[in-house]
Amino acid sequence: MIPETLRALLDATQGQRRAEWAGREVWLANEAWGELAVSLQGAQVLHYQPCAPEATQAHATTSSPDQREDALVPGGWLWVTPTPQERPGAIRGGIPLCWPWFADEHTADESSDRSGPMHGPARKADWRLDAVDEHEEGVELHLSPLERLHSQLMPRAVIQANAQRLHVELITEHTGETPVKITGALHSYLAVDDAFACRVEGLAGARYLDKLQDFAESEQQGELGVRSGIDRIYHSNAETWLDDGQRRLRIARQGSDSVVVWNPGDTPPADTSLAAARRFLCVESANTRLDPVWLVPGAQHLLGTTLSRAS
Repeated sequence: MIPETLRALLDATQGQRRAEWAGREVWLANEAWGELAVSLQGAQVLHYQPCAPEATQAHATTSSPDQREDALVPGGWLWVTPTPQERPGAIRGGIPLCWPWFADEHTADESSDRSGPMHGPARKADWRLDAVDEHEEGVELHLSPLERLHSQLMPRAVIQANAQRLHVELITEHTGETPVKITGALHSYLAVDDAFACRVEGLAGARYLDKLQDFAESEQQGELGVRSGIDRIYHSNAETWLDDGQRRLRIARQGSDSVVVWNPGDTPPADTSLAAARRFLCVESANTRLDPVWLVPGAQHLLGTTLSRAS
């Protein structure tokens, strides 16, 4: 689900082009294999919709005019808030890049008092589009930050999209001289019919930290049914599947032993209405306090996520 204004830009796109949306430069594709929208602030995928039966859905609003959610239209696998912050704030939704730390775990923060931005600087930074590799079945984008974000670490992003899947990679290269401990996440906001009617499969038996219970540790009993606000870090490298009753997505991860599952419940963030927040569930590929990565000089780490239809 994406804002009407972004939907209008995609409808006006044939092939590929750059445009401005919400004060950001975005790269758009509307081609035979499907649709893709990427913000160059944060190298952030905002929208992905493969050419499939769901792609023929009417682009119509689903709520009454007096709700803020009426700015959202159905379609696509990702959710974006209808009321994005102005720059330099980050856009909530899509797949933000949390780098080189996740949440308040300021492991790689170089500020004197470790007071750097929540989730690190990558998601608010400007990125350049270094290459667009096209083929009949899809597209591959390569991006890198315009300015240095860390004295020893260099990130780059690779985004692949076709009619079968969306794949995002966040690659970190250590170019310095001393080891650095990093965390991070591909903070995927998945569009769902109702977050509190979702089922996340593949985590049965996994240990998790419950951030709503002061990081208390528990074990998942059976498959996860989401019935209220949730904020958990699962220690697992297994594939997961998200079923919202309307669509079933397979979520594969690379370089990640943490799965973050989040929805704010009855306390949505300031940039999102309560009704709009019920239309997403985050199921994230991450490196957290459970599986931080130590990078030594010359080493690289790849954090990846792949979304595809569940068979």
